[in-house]
Amino acid sequence: MSESRRKQIIEKLKHSHNPITGAELADVFDVSRQVIVQDIAIIRASGIPVMATSSGYMIQQKHEGHRLLKTIVAKHDGFDHMEEELTIIVEFGGKVIDVIVEHPVYGEIVGTLHIATIEDIKKFVEKVKATGAKPLASLTSGDHIHTIEVPSERVYKLIVDELRQKGFIE
Repeated sequence: MSESRRKQIIEKLKHSHNPITGAELADVFDVSRQVIVQDIAIIRASGIPVMATSSGYMIQQKHEGHRLLKTIVAKHDGFDHMEEELTIIVEFGGKVIDVIVEHPVYGEIVGTLHIATIEDIKKFVEKVKATGAKPLASLTSGDHIHTIEVPSERVYKLIVDELRQKGFIE
């Protein structure tokens, strides 16, 4: 039964374009969320790259077309600035893949985001506020890096120009 459930979880994640929460998977399979967490750990150990995002579990999809991965080194403080920065990236057609900080003790810390829409931003900000969590950038006085996915160099330049104009990047 467990092996069959894990195969079904993999199929659900492979065919979903959006993250699926542990609670949603638990409801589908009529098990506890903890059972799903254990299943995900076993699936990962088998070599399937399941990511835990702020919105749930997902398997990175290969992208059709010619989308580019770029990095942006930014700095800001506070929730309002975080939301504004993410909004700029998304409104210009970018997708925020992750946030990375360079911690002086732990080294590189990566938080997987996969934020592609304004709705994703709202859910993310609400979740951060509701849990009382601090953004990763708070560990480094606001300094952080985003990996973003963009459809073209032109869109990347537009995003960078707008972030620079707003003071998020130098």
